[in-house]
Amino acid sequence: MKFHLLLVASAMVSLTASAEVPKVFAGVLAEGVPMRGEIGIVLPPREIDRYIAKVEAAARLDPKWFKDFTAKAKPGVPLPFDPKLGLTQEEYDDYRKLWAKREFKRKEEVLILLRKGAGGSWTITATGSAGCISTLRYNEATDSFNSPNGELKRIEDIKADADSILGGWVGKEWKFQEETTLGKSKENFAIGRLEGSGHGLLVYRFQEVSSEGTPVVDKSIVVRFATGKAGEIKLPATKTDGKPAPKR
Repeated sequence: MKFHLLLVASAMVSLTASAEVPKVFAGVLAEGVPMRGEIGIVLPPREIDRYIAKVEAAARLDPKWFKDFTAKAKPGVPLPFDPKLGLTQEEYDDYRKLWAKREFKRKEEVLILLRKGAGGSWTITATGSAGCISTLRYNEATDSFNSPNGELKRIEDIKADADSILGGWVGKEWKFQEETTLGKSKENFAIGRLEGSGHGLLVYRFQEVSSEGTPVVDKSIVVRFATGKAGEIKLPATKTDGKPAPKR
């Protein structure tokens, strides 16, 4: 464990007070317990790129068919087989095997901590590149998050297919969406658990598009962490006067 994360965790925990955790966090995050998290990206083996290139070429040959085909397909998982995808059945089967070998690649280690704030709100304080999550404030009475952009309202629960990019996982999700004369903006936040893995997930995304349809911002973060004791950051023992206990 990096020493600076340990120092940050100690400082953050000293500011917390015991409280009953809202149901949306139960079983994923405990109040006042610093957790070791990883920001990462899920990637399949590079060999899959040759098949993706063939599908992209097929899409350019018949964009209308491809648009209609993808619109009817199940979102978030590989497209079903069709000869017009530009792949033979054998190539498609190999593509699916490669997709099944995708892995979570860690980019950055962060600290996350659930704590109760002023006015009864709750925050998930996060360090590093996950700091944007720290701007969200959960209100248990309205079951919503407030961010600098506006109110994220609860939407349909997540039950992701095992073939989805992150794998099979279940969770709660909130969404803010706004359209003005300047453009459109959308902010999503979700918290959940990877099925059968003992890992929790925090997923955040903010998108902004200009009135001309030009992407302005597209920030996406996935934080994975071991739940329970496995993910806890162990802080140095302290004496009753609050000073570090002497080493033996």
